[in-house]
Amino acid sequence: MSAGTYTPRPGAAPLSRMITTQTALETRMLLRNGEQLLLTVIIPTLLLVLFSAVDIVAVPTETMGAAGKSVDFLAPGILALAVMSTAFTGQAIATGFERRYGVLKRLGASPLPRWALMTAKTLSVLVTEVLQVVLLTVIAFALGWSPHGNPFAVLMLLVLGTAAFSGLGLLMAGTLKAEATLAAANLVFLLLLVGGGVIVPLEKFPDAVQSALGLLPIAALSDGLRDVLQHGASMPWSDLGILAVWAVLGLGAAAKFFRWE
Repeated sequence: MSAGTYTPRPGAAPLSRMITTQTALETRMLLRNGEQLLLTVIIPTLLLVLFSAVDIVAVPTETMGAAGKSVDFLAPGILALAVMSTAFTGQAIATGFERRYGVLKRLGASPLPRWALMTAKTLSVLVTEVLQVVLLTVIAFALGWSPHGNPFAVLMLLVLGTAAFSGLGLLMAGTLKAEATLAAANLVFLLLLVGGGVIVPLEKFPDAVQSALGLLPIAALSDGLRDVLQHGASMPWSDLGILAVWAVLGLGAAAKFFRWE
């Protein structure tokens, strides 16, 4: 045994290892939270199965796929809802209470840089979304879904949608009190579920209202996914542009106004 074998080597771990470890921790915490699982997994799954099997909301024939199945219309919207539930609602509520209890303040004083902490949270969101997409896709296929289109366009929509909703969620969590964030995030989730083209087609609303609703990130994401997966569009530039604008505004505002205490 050579001298100095057990000499302490104080210092922070490599940044990549810190981010990876924090991402794994954030993901485990999310998956162990029953309320978060209800919001991110159970509700989208139940909505997909229920509205595909029962004609609760009449889907216009022209919005259905070639096979005339409502799941062809519903599946892309439910995928968009899953992204919103994780990147916006779930992240806003979890981060808001972490801020209230001083968790963010303590982590901000650790060797892990604050930007790296936000990166870990974003990566955790992406990991959760992958699990959501896989689960919902399997269920949709079992219900007779027949998607087609450009996979790269789908990926671009999901990434920009995640960025847009993450920015808005972090902005809410970093500026409002935890209780206000909890109420506001759930209220926005319900409002966008009804008015964002997820289950109820935008064509059901008056023309003037359609124009306003079409500018919402959930409407752009659900319509973009529907254009690609249902109608075979190559690249829905208009929807991508709307999501990009929301992503820039949301992330920029979150970076500027986020309060750690």
